[in-house]
Amino acid sequence: MSFFGKLYQEEIPSRAKTVYMYLKDRSNVQGECWPAIKTIARDTSMSVSTVKRAIEDLMKCGLLTKERRYRENGGNSSNRYFIT
Repeated sequence: MSFFGKLYQEEIPSRAKTVYMYLKDRSNVQGECWPAIKTIARDTSMSVSTVKRAIEDLMKCGLLTKERRYRENGGNSSNRYFIT
């Protein structure tokens, strides 16, 4: 099976495929990465809303899990994503 074989078998929108490939490209050997939504949007030429919908699509298909991260002062930080 090819590197992105799961993407070809799943009925998911092209926005989700693009975001998956972006996250996979930026993940470490454990399959984790933590880019900000705005960074993903800028780098993929998508809107922030489209990136959020793509992430939801990937989570529904079981291709991605998300962990919320917070700063020491309690403020939001970028999420950590796990590619499956």
